[in-house]
Amino acid sequence: MRSKKNKGGEGRDDRNSSRGRGDSSSRGKDSSGRRSSDRGGSSRRSGGSDRKGSPKSAKALVLEAFSNSPDTVYTERSLCRRLGVTDKKGRDQVNSILHALVKENKLLPIDDDKYMMNLKVDIITGRVDLANSKYAYIVSEGREDDVRVYREHLKYAMDGDTVKVEVSPTVRGGRQEGVVIEVLERSRTELVGIMQLSKNFGFVVPDFKKLYFDVFVGERGLNGATSGDKVLVKIVEWPSKPDKNPTGEVIRVFGPAGENEAEIHSIMAEFGLPFEFDEAVEEEAESISDKITEAEIAKRRDFRDVTTFTIDPADAKDFDDALSIQKLENGHYEIGVHIADVTHYVQPKTILEKEAFHRATSVYLVDRTIPMLPERLSNGLCSLRPNEEKLTFSAVFELDENGKLYESWFGRTIIYSDRRFSYEEAQERIETGEGDFVEEINILNGIAKKLKDKRFKNGAISFETVEVKFKLDEKGRPLSVYVKERKDAHKLIEEFMLLANKKVAEYVFNLGRGKKRPTMVYRTHGQPDPEKLSTFSLFARKFGYKVDPDGDISEELNNLTEEIEGKPEQSVLQNLAIRTMAKAKYSTEPEGHFGLAFEHYSHFTSPIRRYPDMMAHRLLQHYLDGGKSEDKEAYEERCRHSSEMEKRAADAERASIKYKQVEFMKDTIGNQYKGIVSGVTEWGIFVEIEENKCEGMVRLSDLNDDYYELDSANYRIIGRQNKRIISFGDEVLVEVKSANLADRTIDLELVQTLKK
Repeated sequence: MRSKKNKGGEGRDDRNSSRGRGDSSSRGKDSSGRRSSDRGGSSRRSGGSDRKGSPKSAKALVLEAFSNSPDTVYTERSLCRRLGVTDKKGRDQVNSILHALVKENKLLPIDDDKYMMNLKVDIITGRVDLANSKYAYIVSEGREDDVRVYREHLKYAMDGDTVKVEVSPTVRGGRQEGVVIEVLERSRTELVGIMQLSKNFGFVVPDFKKLYFDVFVGERGLNGATSGDKVLVKIVEWPSKPDKNPTGEVIRVFGPAGENEAEIHSIMAEFGLPFEFDEAVEEEAESISDKITEAEIAKRRDFRDVTTFTIDPADAKDFDDALSIQKLENGHYEIGVHIADVTHYVQPKTILEKEAFHRATSVYLVDRTIPMLPERLSNGLCSLRPNEEKLTFSAVFELDENGKLYESWFGRTIIYSDRRFSYEEAQERIETGEGDFVEEINILNGIAKKLKDKRFKNGAISFETVEVKFKLDEKGRPLSVYVKERKDAHKLIEEFMLLANKKVAEYVFNLGRGKKRPTMVYRTHGQPDPEKLSTFSLFARKFGYKVDPDGDISEELNNLTEEIEGKPEQSVLQNLAIRTMAKAKYSTEPEGHFGLAFEHYSHFTSPIRRYPDMMAHRLLQHYLDGGKSEDKEAYEERCRHSSEMEKRAADAERASIKYKQVEFMKDTIGNQYKGIVSGVTEWGIFVEIEENKCEGMVRLSDLNDDYYELDSANYRIIGRQNKRIISFGDEVLVEVKSANLADRTIDLELVQTLKK
């Protein structure tokens, strides 16, 4: 190894996890339990149990028995008889359910062993979760079961709105129903849709297919929009009667539906993403000096003479992490994970700080990035470009060649990057053993593999999401679709970012005990939900794989990963497995990360594109300086906001991918492809095309050989006369029938079933 002379995940573990396949949009019952829409076209792919299509829970069956005879008094014995429960285990379960329903005030206890329905009307406050264009679920904190409200009783409440609901005591279809009596808070009043114009007025048909109303726009509110334009409409008047339409005004015209700029801009508006930075934000960014003073250098550990480089995608413009490596006298290696020191430049209470918090994350659409910070910072001051001195915040580790960790150090540093590698260039050095910095890269790769092996030995989950990528022409049109392959160079970077994130979290956690532990921003990931896991095991069984929901979950899922490697169903099953798990989120509670098998984990390694990393930097430096614990509730509120914005960004990214997939498939009408049935609904079957991971729908109405019906319990459709069965997971041959850019849907025709 050479040394430098004479010079004065999840880290990335989930950088791309949200950039998988997109959603589409058709409504109906989905046998996988996901909620979908009914305006036609292809909808969300199947992925784990949800509310619809799943067998009723034992609790729902008990409640429904009382609801069907609300004036009847049951004993535990008579109820078991009515439900057909004869074994001791079943009777014990009924007993515990009865006590739970009494505690929830849904049943009234009479004497010692008698119960009846509590007919008192309940008023709850909750959030609207639109299931489809027919009804919504009201999710209320502290209430185990959601309440169903049909659209005529929603008072024009939309997805995400906070409402007050009068809950009926009776149960239908295993669920209580209700009526919205007041919309307390609207999550948004602006919608994206297509203008349908008449002589002096128009209606905007929302892109969001679960929405159950169009928006009326009078002549004065058209703002120059013409029929077929994608527009952003602001609702200015909500009707008092359920048979009227809300009134709106067009505030932005994106252009004709189907054009790239119109569609991408409409996706940005649909998810509330910003189009540009305010002038004041840009001015503040431009005013920051790029000079690094001697006084600033004196405060930092100097790594300018240590071999350092970055490894990033070939088209990356911001380089927020670098690795350094040098061999120590004892034979170990000192490896530095150097992260752009964003919080040196973005100070609290500045306009830049407020903007970074508001955006919370960069968003990666197919053809553009919507950055969290202005270009002056993200591509300039904070980008660790080669042959430039840069200010960094670092985690430095002493490791041996087997990945054993001896020492850790955290603090502010200054670096000088010798080389900017693309992943492909780094991979070439791993595979050929030739090229500059080949020794350093291969030492790092060897240690990274040891770290990875230890993670999996400790119970980490080895699922990797499929990342769909596009080759675009100069006008943004997709020329090809392909699945990004993750090689050793990607995993090398990921492992060292994971190590830094983990050790930063552990360091802060270990500074105190119990309630005296200092406030920190953690990245947490809970255990899988047992019910969802059981449903997933049924899915896996359809493919011939065994997943024991009562076994060691990590081991079971990792064994499944090995078995499905390279199989047609790999993508579908991995996506379903991921959906069984809890969603990762930001929190001040050190709850651990199940997927990574880390007791404590944070996000430290990407402050250019994630606000939680900026919070982690500030907190870590505060504690390194001997500061006391910061206000936990204030940081928890920022964590909640960051988690919400992360989800919004992921949804927007999926929408842009789906749009480009549909645009690509528009030029393949009549082509035939092998695919796998990835979901079944009452409207049709979803098929994921093997070659490019695009997903479309074969409508049941287009299956002319029989009348097919949904068998939701077994994830399949069955011909009424010929008894032909098409199941989730079947391999099929399909022909592309149509691709609708406006609806982001792909319609397929079933040519034949290839294999069960």
